[in-house]
Amino acid sequence: MSSDYKDRKYKRMVGFSFALNGLKEVYKSERNFRIHLLIAAFVLIAGFLLSISALEWIVVTLVISIILSLEMVNTGIEKLLDHLAPEHHQAVGTVKDITAGAVLVASIGSAIIGIVIFLPKILSLF
Repeated sequence: MSSDYKDRKYKRMVGFSFALNGLKEVYKSERNFRIHLLIAAFVLIAGFLLSISALEWIVVTLVISIILSLEMVNTGIEKLLDHLAPEHHQAVGTVKDITAGAVLVASIGSAIIGIVIFLPKILSLF
């Protein structure tokens, strides 16, 4: 193998390990991320039990990915702002509120999507 190939492979592995470290950090430090993961696990189990369609799986997977990613972006922005401005600034608080609001909007949207996908299947059981 060429040295260039090994270098690229090594860089990918290092980049992947940084990403995993980020996941571990947000899991350890953010209660909301853990809550979203728990909800995602229940949704995935419900998807298997209720035999959702391939298209529904795509939507569910996309929604879960969006929520978890937004939670991570929100956490990253909060940690950066806390580092840059440890004392309270109104502008920093506003930015934190906006990013938290983005997670809330996506969470509400995902709940609506979950209702549309799962409620008819649950009701058909009775």
